[in-house]
Amino acid sequence: MIQELKIKNVLSFKNEVTFSFVASNDQFAEDSQVVKINDSTRLLRFGVLYGYNASGKSNLLYAFDFLPRFWSYKPDGMDEPTGVVPFKLDAVSPNEPSCFELIFFVGNVKYWYQLELDRNQVYLEKLSYYKSAQPTMLFERKLVDGHSEVEINPKGDKISASAKELINGYCLKNISFFVARNQVNASLPLIDAAKNWMKEQTMPAVFPTTYLTDYAQRKTAENKDLTKYLVNFLHEADFNITNISSDIVNRQISDDEVKFRISDESIPKDERERIKKEKTISLLHTSFEHTVENENGREAYQMNRGDESTGTLRTFGIETVLYEALASNAFLPIDEIETSQHSKLLEMMLYEYLKTHSRSQLLVTTHNDGLLDLVDDLIRKDSVWFTEKDKAGVTDLYKLTDFRGVNRLSSIREAYRNKRFGATMK
Repeated sequence: MIQELKIKNVLSFKNEVTFSFVASNDQFAEDSQVVKINDSTRLLRFGVLYGYNASGKSNLLYAFDFLPRFWSYKPDGMDEPTGVVPFKLDAVSPNEPSCFELIFFVGNVKYWYQLELDRNQVYLEKLSYYKSAQPTMLFERKLVDGHSEVEINPKGDKISASAKELINGYCLKNISFFVARNQVNASLPLIDAAKNWMKEQTMPAVFPTTYLTDYAQRKTAENKDLTKYLVNFLHEADFNITNISSDIVNRQISDDEVKFRISDESIPKDERERIKKEKTISLLHTSFEHTVENENGREAYQMNRGDESTGTLRTFGIETVLYEALASNAFLPIDEIETSQHSKLLEMMLYEYLKTHSRSQLLVTTHNDGLLDLVDDLIRKDSVWFTEKDKAGVTDLYKLTDFRGVNRLSSIREAYRNKRFGATMK
């Protein structure tokens, strides 16, 4: 689980800001929305971020999303950009490093990851873990004379001199240590636990333009329990969908298309071999059964995904990623979660997620201030955050519980609309 992310010089976050999932002493929804890691650490499962358009909400999700992508990013050569985007609205920041610090737990083991990089190279990358009150460094890489030098602490993971030399050789200045580590056959259990957590328990950010239907089709084709869950949810939400059927079908392709596909290295090697042998491609086909009541009584009709509304397909996709986050105890960021969703449907989605016991975490941005009426009813006060951008284009990040007198407010929503917390249009 994530404890906090600290960033500096990342997109509109010129100055250092910290987003934290650390729970306050508030006992509301303690059993379902707070996970007790140890006697001193209680982490929230949910965060909601408010702010007007272009105030930096999506940029925070970008920062969370950047780290898992960077840990697996393998460029074609050492001259490829790292992919980080600094603050660009002054003359100095674009030439300075962007900084990330992530504190997270793998099981009950606490890790601290630090990264400093610009568009061309990594200046510092370091992973530590806590076996006592003070962190123990597991690896540290620095930029020395234009080249990365990696140190691996033998008090953490023991590694042979030859394996360490290989990692140093593979660790180009524009990639993560973890990419180099993946190319070396060595046992690094403490480091690999963090690497596997990032790969398996952080999910890609979902933005309003993210097309989730193919993902949902594939998951429902593989998992009948997911299909049952989705049908029940859609029924409770007053959709007239009574069944979902997702199947993988094979279609014959021409020799020219076979040549094109087997030359595409983004397709897994075993799948390219299958295409070459069978001359077919696998396609997903999903149909939705709608049951209606009319003068003939109850009748069921099958509709393809192309016949479904944008809202239905969006619900199909969002509920699938929420289900997967819960099942995998994963972190999931969703930008403008209300996109194509009725306000009551959004409340139902959040209720279903938050009532389920899990070590998953959900961070959403929204313009739906109606959710603020649910503070202390569905949503904890310490789950609410705000972004606000100043005249210099710099985003500030702060939380609802930073304000005094919140417990005395009769309506947090009205206070927000009346600019009590900022983060609204001037």
